[in-house]
Formats: sequence, C-alpha cells, structure tokens
Amino acid sequence: MTVFLNKDARVVVQGMTGSEGRKHTQLMLSAGTRIVGGTNPRKAGQSVTFDLTPTGPGAGDVSPGTVDIPVFGTVAEARDKAGANVSVVFVPPAFVKDAVLEAIEAEIPLCVVITEGIPVQDATEFVQASLGSKTRIIGPNCPGIISPGQSNVGITPATITGEGRVGLVSKSGTLTYQLMYELRDLGFTTAMGIGGDPVVGTTHIDALEAFEADPDTELIVMIGEIGGDAEERAADYIREHVTKPVVAYVAGFTAPKGKTMGHAGAIVSGSSGTAEAKKAALEAAGVKVGKTPSETARLAREALS
Repeated sequence: MTVFLNKDARVVVQGMTGSEGRKHTQLMLSAGTRIVGGTNPRKAGQSVTFDLTPTGPGAGDVSPGTVDIPVFGTVAEARDKAGANVSVVFVPPAFVKDAVLEAIEAEIPLCVVITEGIPVQDATEFVQASLGSKTRIIGPNCPGIISPGQSNVGITPATITGEGRVGLVSKSGTLTYQLMYELRDLGFTTAMGIGGDPVVGTTHIDALEAFEADPDTELIVMIGEIGGDAEERAADYIREHVTKPVVAYVAGFTAPKGKTMGHAGAIVSGSSGTAEAKKAALEAAGVKVGKTPSETARLAREALS
C-alpha cells in the first residue's frame, strides 16, 4: 500500500505551459505518472507535446516517443473531462492562492504545491480553506510526494529508489532525496516533502498517522529542522499513538540564532525551535535521532534488522 498517492492518481498540472511546469511534467510522465492535462485559461483547447524517456521503477508502461497532453481552462474541467483527482501547482507565487482555491473548489482530493516564495498570508488563506474540505494540501515550497513504482507528483527524481518498507516525511527537499538515496536498499512505500514554510497543509503528524495505519510501512523516517514546534508536537503524537519504529534527523544544529536558514520557517528565536530541543523531545518519545543523514540511515537499517 501507499500513503496519499497511488497508481490511480490522474494528475492535472496547474501551470503546465510555463517553463517549470513543462519541464517537470515531462519528468513525471517519463516516470510513469498518469498526467491527464494541464490548466491555462488563455490556452484552453490546445495541447502540449512531450518527449518521453522511461525513467525509474514506475516507468514500465512508458514507451519512448511523444505524447500530447491537453490544456484545460480550469481544474474543474480537467476533473470532468479527464477524471483528474490530483493537482500539482507550478504557477508563480502571486497566483498560487487562486490556483489552490480553484483545486479546493473542484474538490480535488490531493493538491501538491511546489512553488516557493508564497506570502504567508496567502498560504494561511488556502490552508484554512482546505480544512473541512475534500482536498488535502501538501506544501507549499516542497518537492512533492512519490510512491515509487506507482506515481510521482512533484520534482523528486524518480531514479533514487524503488518500492519498499520505509515511509518518509520531511521538511526539506534536499534531505528527502539524500535519505531516499541512502536507504535505497530498503525502498519506500511513500516519501513526501511537506515543505519548510511557516504554514503548510499536511503536517508531520498527518504523515505519521497515515504511515502508522499503512500495513506495508514498517519504519517511519522523519526529517525536521530548526524553527517552530512541529517536531515537538510530532514527538508528543509519537509517544501517544505510534507503535512502529521512528528514526529522525533534525537539520540546523549549527545555525545561529535569529537568522533564517534556507526555509522561511527555519529560524531560531531565543531558546525556541532549536535543533537540540527538538532532538531531546523526539528522543524522550523513543525516537532514534541521527546527528547526520548518514547516521540516520544507519539507525534506520538497525531499526529494521
């Protein structure tokens, strides 16, 4: 099984006709992701041609050659005419709020927001709008979600790893890739980057709950970073609700206080949000915490041995 994303995903790319959307649509298609359309109100009725080169463990049904992907005027049209049930957002920051609200209004079950640099107020509005709706948001400012061998929605390289027993949730895109590569011998049910902005849709706790319920996920790897209290809240949740082994890594042990490091949410204020505090909270909940990504991978193997 997988978490949030499987082979039945029929993806619409919001922003497919832009440079980033076009590039990553081609990569997702080559990885075997079923992309049924893109959106652009000004180019509705047109199509975009992509050259395919089968890539990664999910590309078994992909044939080298070209494919034409239709452009729809709205997400609702892509849902009605092409059966879209997943959206991935590649539009510029100023237009992300409207794009996500459009996906929510169309009742798309999963909306993956890749774009970075989104104003916090905009993210707050569309995340708030998703609460109680039929739409789960992953992101913003994230690499997306991949269930190896089934579907890859976002910018995660499809060649890193294959199917396996590990579930991964991470604030960091780069560290997502590194841990997936270091644990490629174990493989993954699903790996998701939830983003490092101050406001995100899917949280560590949401992912932990889903991985705990997934019978094929035997180990959970959680990657956090300085800033906020998401990791401390996740530690409390693990202590009360998670029975599977959890291994974690927290980035930012050497980060100076008061300076934003990489992500907008990665900032230490006083004694709050430090890597040391997060590590202590996780270890108190029984989580093994690595000092480096490589040590975290070693701890993960030991947990499954």
